[in-house]
Amino acid sequence: MYAVTITEPGGPEVLQWTEVPDPEPQPGEVLINVTATAVNRADVMQRQGQYPPPPGAPPYPGLECSGTIERVAEGVEGWTPGDEVCALLGGGGYAQKVAVAATQLLPKPRTVSLDDAAALPEVACTVWSNVTDLAKLKRGETFLVHGGGSGIGTFAIQYTKALGARVVTTARRSKHDALKELGADVTIDYSTQDFAELLKGQVDVVLDIMGGSYLGKNVTVLATYGRLVVIATQGGRKGELDLGALLAKRGLVAANTLRARPADEKAAIVRGVHQQVWPLIDAGRIRPIIYRKLPMTEAAEAHRLLESSEHIGKIVLVNPDAISGA
Repeated sequence: MYAVTITEPGGPEVLQWTEVPDPEPQPGEVLINVTATAVNRADVMQRQGQYPPPPGAPPYPGLECSGTIERVAEGVEGWTPGDEVCALLGGGGYAQKVAVAATQLLPKPRTVSLDDAAALPEVACTVWSNVTDLAKLKRGETFLVHGGGSGIGTFAIQYTKALGARVVTTARRSKHDALKELGADVTIDYSTQDFAELLKGQVDVVLDIMGGSYLGKNVTVLATYGRLVVIATQGGRKGELDLGALLAKRGLVAANTLRARPADEKAAIVRGVHQQVWPLIDAGRIRPIIYRKLPMTEAAEAHRLLESSEHIGKIVLVNPDAISGA
């Protein structure tokens, strides 16, 4: 098979379409013929040498995929060859085949094409595990997501709106109309407006991708019993925390990642997503937002697009064999 390999840490040009050995599914795993994968910030960090895959994961980038089950290994129940699925991966999505634990599989949603389904597992599992399972967002509460135009942002806006929250997001001004169409009640231009001043004491749950640079402002916007969940550090790893302000709000600050979590925790998250998120997708209340589709052979261009931050939603990479119908 072929996969996108990283020849050395560096820019997008180090991504190469290379012939590699086929994966062999172990007990409890299935082998997927990959139709498509999607690009995530973690893939960029891995390419740069800053985010190695967890032990046992394939060395190729790609935290999610969609495709058709080719083979089922010993100990797998409920799945058969030919099933159309999407999957949460520890790595290896930028490839023509991938082996993955059956507990990390999701059926392709009825209302979504197989290639578009590749854009769902990572964002759905990230948002559900942090917004619902950890922060326990309730109907009528105010939710703030930073980076509303990202894959995480576009999914979180739709999901929290479906839950009955008041949805606020920060994003470039050029993206505001699109984000309002997805369900955002309030859009804030982070380049010209101070979200902390506009939202002081109003937000029940914050989903943050910035980290250190936004820490103080995120605490400022929290309402009493507010919850801040940090899932990335695009604005730096260190920040100053006013514990007095947090105590006065009786607030919660948490930090969370998905990729390195133990298999049993990932399995529980996938179950929760299947039970609580997939019905919303099947009902048409959430859809994958696809900015552009490219063949896997153009992974370097996909990374350049992601790093430009001009996109809204996900960038999908399609297996060349799937494009050609081979």
